[in-house]
Amino acid sequence: MILPALVEIEAATAVIRAMVPPTPQYAWPLLAARTGCEVWVKHENHTPIGAFKIRGGVYFAHRRRSAGHVVGGLISATRGNHGQSLALACRAAGLPLTIVVPHGNSVEKNAAMRAFGANVIEHGEDFEAARQHAAVLGPARGLEMVPPFQRDLVCGVATYALELFRAVPQLASVYVPIGMGSGICGLIAVRDALELDTEIIGVVATGAPAYALSFAAGRVIETARAVTVADGVACRVPSAEAFAIIERGAARIVQVNDAEIMEAMRAYYVDTHNLAEGAGAAALAGLLHEREAQRGKKVAVILSGGNIDRTQYLPILRA
Repeated sequence: MILPALVEIEAATAVIRAMVPPTPQYAWPLLAARTGCEVWVKHENHTPIGAFKIRGGVYFAHRRRSAGHVVGGLISATRGNHGQSLALACRAAGLPLTIVVPHGNSVEKNAAMRAFGANVIEHGEDFEAARQHAAVLGPARGLEMVPPFQRDLVCGVATYALELFRAVPQLASVYVPIGMGSGICGLIAVRDALELDTEIIGVVATGAPAYALSFAAGRVIETARAVTVADGVACRVPSAEAFAIIERGAARIVQVNDAEIMEAMRAYYVDTHNLAEGAGAAALAGLLHEREAQRGKKVAVILSGGNIDRTQYLPILRA
């Protein structure tokens, strides 16, 4: 896949602005004390769905609607944030949407998708099983499949990276969680388009290490399971297109365990009073994991994902 050019990302920004205002980026002093560096948080948890995915969903729906390709509606699979983005975007565009989620998915994320108008179906034990079911169900019902990684999704998501790099110059590094790859690929696209030398560092959970294993091996590696408190990064089958971009554009991929992720969730609440789900806190966990290497530098972390069930969040916060 050829990454979107700057002119395309700027055009996507104009489309997305109707639904998604620019999100802030703040340098929090307590996080600086905790990490030992100047750390900027890009608050994608402040979008209408609490995650950067909304940008990709809005732009994808706009492009499909403008092209007149959608007939019966769209279908996709998700653990929650991708589905919420499509649900909100499809409601605005007047497109029917079916979302497949695995059994045991977040109750509150499912409720949010239904509230936006999506038909939510539960199938399988993890995201990959849900994705395979959606791929079969779509043609049977005359629905167009929305993949978890696709160029229009990346172009839309890249608008958050453009905001960040233009607002905070001379960043040494940016830490970003990797689910299926649109968030990190959007950063790489903008970094390269602006000809910056900022390091892009992906973060995954040790319980879902497929992208890290792939990066180390130089080829796509699938895992049998992907189990982590950070459900938004619970990938066991990487996108080959995303991996190709990450392999040539990322500095490295850091693995953090669930204890580190939960500590980062608590740090966000204590230091900034922002709620972060596991995937949303993964980037900060990655920075904390590498704090000695980043000491004294100017670093950004992407907080994408403020969607976690209360019953899951409260025990983490109390620990």
